[in-house]
Amino acid sequence: MSVQSAWQGSFSFLDNLPIVVEPSAALLTSDAGLLPFRELDQRLHLTEQFAQALDDPRDLELVSHTFLEMTRARVYGILADYEDQNDHDALRADPIFKLLAGRAPDGPDLASQPTHSRFENAISVRSLFRLRDVFIDQFIASFATAPKHLTFDIDAVDDPAHGEQQLVLFHGYFEQYQYFPSFITCADNDQVVVLSLRPGAVHAALGADDDVEYLVNRLRQAWPDVHLHVRGDAGNGVPWMYAVCERLRIDYTFGLSSNAVLKRHSDALLERAVAAFAATGQAQRLFEAFWYQAGTWELPRWVIVKAEANALGTNRRFIVTTRSGAQVLPEATYNDYAARGEGENRNKELKCGLLIDRTSDHRFMANFFRLYLHGLAYNLLVRLRRAVASPPAPLHPEPPAEVLEGRARRNHFSRRRAHDPLGEGQPCTWRSLLIKVAAEIVVSTRRIVVRLCGTWPYLDWYRRVCQYLQGQAIEPTG
Repeated sequence: MSVQSAWQGSFSFLDNLPIVVEPSAALLTSDAGLLPFRELDQRLHLTEQFAQALDDPRDLELVSHTFLEMTRARVYGILADYEDQNDHDALRADPIFKLLAGRAPDGPDLASQPTHSRFENAISVRSLFRLRDVFIDQFIASFATAPKHLTFDIDAVDDPAHGEQQLVLFHGYFEQYQYFPSFITCADNDQVVVLSLRPGAVHAALGADDDVEYLVNRLRQAWPDVHLHVRGDAGNGVPWMYAVCERLRIDYTFGLSSNAVLKRHSDALLERAVAAFAATGQAQRLFEAFWYQAGTWELPRWVIVKAEANALGTNRRFIVTTRSGAQVLPEATYNDYAARGEGENRNKELKCGLLIDRTSDHRFMANFFRLYLHGLAYNLLVRLRRAVASPPAPLHPEPPAEVLEGRARRNHFSRRRAHDPLGEGQPCTWRSLLIKVAAEIVVSTRRIVVRLCGTWPYLDWYRRVCQYLQGQAIEPTG
């Protein structure tokens, strides 16, 4: 690492003393908060298992940068808001990133951007298939005991493209050239379990049935008695998704697009909601359910309709479901479906927080691999976030969050975020409270010391995370 010690600048806005700015010869970093992630990763072996799944076509005797080292550089870079390959031309000399990759802070530099580009473009189709198993294996290993029930959310996310990447196509609904990746996330622990990069103009549910079937078969090998439930919006509510779920004997709840027949079935319910709102001035939310068979369906299915009337107007929504109890508790079934909005927050974190849309390699397979890198970074964040989470004890008895609505629900989650900003935090929160912290690294023959600023306002949060990783009790925050 070169240090230009001859340069010096100054400011004169203080009357009594000049302010002099100059480079330091010390080993400094701005991302010392990545160390707890590396410690957790060491215990869980997430990046190690990921890298072991990759075919390395190089002559290993001539290799300077291993796939594991480059995987860690990319994953931890994504966590710290360095989502592009170009960032690594600067990060390759950073002492913390050298530590994360297993090198001495004052040792040789890490891989450059061209080396990372060759790395991503060398990934084979076989490696991508193995990565699918790695994600599922890591998900299964995250449970200490076999779960009795799991809920999975399926969703597709638009990924706008601004170049000439392979299989970027124009999608009429989004009115843009894009990829169209899909994700299966677990509502019980927030992890990304299955992901897929797809061409830009495909149907939202294309391939989702294959992904569900592969996941279900893998899970039943590990947990034969687990009860599985799949949720998705109307984009995934199509006959081939119903068929695969019914064949696999798993419950499903999908959004259902409105049509003239469904509207006729629910007109009376909507009229009742409108009349009740006019009479009381209170927002109305009514439910009904009935058997319905579309022309393309081979059998009738149970449909629930929600009719709302309030100061903003009226609203009707339909879902189709096989949930047990749906025929006697349509409102509770619909509320459970609406909870998939929390799963959409996971997509928001992936897209806005970890920038999965940086699929800017030319080759489709290289961009597919990039999606896995971002997914791995997200799962590492989720594992640490859930590990250190500390939900507040209610000040007085209150109903569970699942049954709260409106202002009461918003207040509940506001209290949780205020009490536990890391446990409830999105990637940007983790960066501001933990990851983005300056430090000096001192290397001696006996140890490596990372010195943080003693007046850093978030030092206590760093201490709490480190105490968890060291197995110590974590005191409540005042």
